[in-house]
Parts: sequence; structure tokens; C-alpha cells
Amino acid sequence: MLNPNVPAWFEIPTRDLDRAQRFYETALDVSLQRQQFGGPEMAVFPRGDKPNATGALVRMPDCEPSIHGSVVYLSLVDIRPVLERIGALGGEVFVPRTELPDGIGFFAQIRDSEGNRVGLFSPQ
Repeated sequence: MLNPNVPAWFEIPTRDLDRAQRFYETALDVSLQRQQFGGPEMAVFPRGDKPNATGALVRMPDCEPSIHGSVVYLSLVDIRPVLERIGALGGEVFVPRTELPDGIGFFAQIRDSEGNRVGLFSPQ
């Protein structure tokens, strides 16, 4: 059965995989694992509580980082400490921590070290 609310995979384009990996590992306080799935090398995000849904940083010649287009949202326990680290890592906060209606949680949007617009979501 198809569940359109849960992504199976996402890829965040990079120009410099090492720099992007350092950015996300430091900002999110996680470890990304380098892997290769028959194509370019990737830095894969932890799977968390959804074992079949994750994504990776990837450098591909036909895919450029951008603040335009689709926005991937990363689910976190609390986005506040992440937002505090973004500027020092060469990123920028586009949308500050914003409360969603009906107690859904909070979201923000950042520009990462590569120039991508990336969303953050947390229940608190």
C-alpha cells in the first residue's frame, strides 16, 4: 500500500561532499555514513525510527544545489540548537522557528553550506 506522506529516499545535492557532510554532522549533531550504491559516493543520514525512510548528500554532475524548487524537511527532536549553529557553519536561517497550527510542531528553513534550501521540523 502506498503511503504518500512518508518519503522513501531523498538526495540533497552538493558541490563538495566533505564540506556538506561536515556541515550537517555539526549542525544536526549526527554521523553520516559514506556509502556507494552503484553510482556516486553519498553521505547517508541516520534512519531514525523510520527504517525505510532516509536520504543522503550526493554530488552528481547533473544536479546542482539550489534554494529554488523542492524543499526537503529533516525531522528533529528540537530545531532550536540546530538553528543556533547554522550561521557559524556558513549557512543562513531563511525562516526562523515558526509554530504550526493545532499543536503540530515547529518548522524553519535554512540555506546549507552548498546553497540548498532545507526545511527543519520538530514537535517542540
